[in-house]
Amino acid sequence: MRKWIPPLIVIIAVAASLAVYSQLPDRVPMHWNLHGRPNGWTSRLWGAWTMPLIIAALGLVLRLLPYIDPRRENYAKFAGAYEGMVILIMLYALGVHFILLAAALGNPIAVMQWVPLGIGLLLAGLGFLLPHARSNWFFGIRTPWTLSNDTVWDRTHKFGGPVMIITGLIISLSVFVAPQWINGIMPIAIACTALLLVGYSYFAWRQETAGSLRT
Repeated sequence: MRKWIPPLIVIIAVAASLAVYSQLPDRVPMHWNLHGRPNGWTSRLWGAWTMPLIIAALGLVLRLLPYIDPRRENYAKFAGAYEGMVILIMLYALGVHFILLAAALGNPIAVMQWVPLGIGLLLAGLGFLLPHARSNWFFGIRTPWTLSNDTVWDRTHKFGGPVMIITGLIISLSVFVAPQWINGIMPIAIACTALLLVGYSYFAWRQETAGSLRT
């Protein structure tokens, strides 16, 4: 198992903050507008340690979720995929941490391009893992129809995995091909994907329950 990777990610985040803490300005940018200009700042202390705290909290919460899930027994059936999901989310947060530190140090970082790139890669990675997920309340395409029927769950996730990979790649490529439009492309792509997957889950449920509905 790869359970040693999440703690290592936290250690790397802490080490990065320690390495540059003395070089950070008193005011650290933490938020950018759609034009890539910082419009929100925080203190050096919070600028250095907000993301490591978030990364550590993510690791803890994601580790605890299976224990409070009513369908906790299903996690054993996709333990590797769930562990991969935890790692991907924490790696994304670590990437954001590196970007924030680099920007705070005065490097010419295009934050509004690097963050969407990370989101696109995260979606593609999650799409690769999605078909392996089994019915649960926290990870996957959770609609009334997937949660009520295991066959619908499996069909929807096998369909949704490639769709999410394509969505992630579209967002990632748009960062390079049309960076000026990425702030519009990304939410539209994500919204369309979400609607498609919800719609497909209903369609699959209708197919699977057609016989019982007629009777």
